Amino acid sequence: MSSATRLVLDDDQKFALMRLRRNMHDVLQPHHCDVYLMRWLKARNWSVEGAEKMLRQSLKWRAQWEVDAALSSWSPPEVVQRFYPYGISGVDKDGAPVCIVTFAGLDLLGLLHSASRQDLIRTTIQILERVVAIAAQSGIHGLCVICDMDDFSLRQYTWRPAAQYVIALLQMYEANYPEILKACFIINAPRVFAIAFNVVKTVLNENTLAKIQIFKREPSKWQHAILANIAPDQLPRHYGGLLEDADGNPRFTTKINVGGKVPKAYYTKKLPVPEEGDRERASAVIKKGGQLVLDFPVTEEHCFLRWDFRTEGHDIRFGITLKDAQGETSAAVRFGRVASHQLDESGVLACQAPATYTVTFDNSYSLLRSKRLHYSVYLTEPLNKIEILPREQAGEAGDPRETA
Repeated sequence: MSSATRLVLDDDQKFALMRLRRNMHDVLQPHHCDVYLMRWLKARNWSVEGAEKMLRQSLKWRAQWEVDAALSSWSPPEVVQRFYPYGISGVDKDGAPVCIVTFAGLDLLGLLHSASRQDLIRTTIQILERVVAIAAQSGIHGLCVICDMDDFSLRQYTWRPAAQYVIALLQMYEANYPEILKACFIINAPRVFAIAFNVVKTVLNENTLAKIQIFKREPSKWQHAILANIAPDQLPRHYGGLLEDADGNPRFTTKINVGGKVPKAYYTKKLPVPEEGDRERASAVIKKGGQLVLDFPVTEEHCFLRWDFRTEGHDIRFGITLKDAQGETSAAVRFGRVASHQLDESGVLACQAPATYTVTFDNSYSLLRSKRLHYSVYLTEPLNKIEILPREQAGEAGDPRETA
């Protein structure tokens, strides 16, 4: 059934929608309603040519993954079913499904050792398809997501296979499920989450980013925002709602799989995992009133600048500046004093190219004390777009399934 009666469009938008439907008549199916076509137009700022190209590429992707055929009845491996954190608790006040993901229970290292990346991708596609179908039945054509970042650790995401997998997922989502996000609440975000989100922002488009709200570990604030959109009887008690398990568990694990650490008994392969401290730190004494300045020229896109350091006994001022191709200088990481004598400081920055990034450890404010610094600062190899294909096509394309 067409959703045209529910759409409020100006004349240009109506004409764009009509043109897209006409241009795509050779591949469109009866269930491809006007709301569906609008998603692609919005994702390409109402460019009919851009929307058509994007949609045709996505339909080809769906055929490669057999999304509308074999994948609909495929069952994920046991380890994925048990430890992939995700669930639908209910619907929001408009009828959009409410999905909850607990990142504390997402053991990417364990999952990638126990299942293929293709099976993890398939599982994610199944979840998205299920949620999109529920949303379409409600007539909302969107979903509401709660990402619980409590106990989030940056460490596993600095492991290259995990980083590749996450970026591949985000690229897949943006390319094939545009404009399905109604709202996203990222809650209990620790300070290090800002580092991870800095990388995520390079993959998501502006429309998606505009729908994301981020909250620190302040339940009074995020519960207020969530309950303004979701009724208590559609939300686990752990998040301020009324739902709980029969035994009183407030996380409502009857519907929400919270994941967990994957036992090594499930491991089927051995991937190189850098242990903490594998990358040797250099040491330096920054004299009172002095600085340590490190330059990193970036010539290729999709590189990341990583840092990890500590000081002995006292803090240090730290910051990163960027000089672009036009010679303009700006702050990439604002300068500030860091208590790295109390807790190791680490981070990652998505780099633009061409550019030069200058990392500065600044002790100029201290006229009495020199500072001993132990540091590791380096530029990663380009983390290019990952093309993960189903097993059949992957074999034909050089099989990128397990590349690190």
